[in-house]
Amino acid sequence: MNNDPIVKIKMIQRSMRCFIFGLLGFLPMIGVPFALVALMMAGQARVSEKLEWNPAKPYRIWGAVFASLAIILWLLVAAGIALHSAENGGGGFGSDDGD
Repeated sequence: MNNDPIVKIKMIQRSMRCFIFGLLGFLPMIGVPFALVALMMAGQARVSEKLEWNPAKPYRIWGAVFASLAIILWLLVAAGIALHSAENGGGGFGSDDGD
């Protein structure tokens, strides 16, 4: 066990930030970078958990879950937009092709 309080404080802060950034991952248009940062912070906190007990572990877990769900959501939205565009001949939304 590592008795350095700074390591433990940083681990707890990363876990809490992971949770916040995981929730911010659901923001339209700008959420994906937040979700990716949340996953990186979750990984860093998890590495530190091998040395210290993390009282904020549930926040790290939920942050990673939210970030993963947000990335999946935005990939599905992008696929839906691409599919819709392909079905309309690349005209996109609101194109007037005489139908």
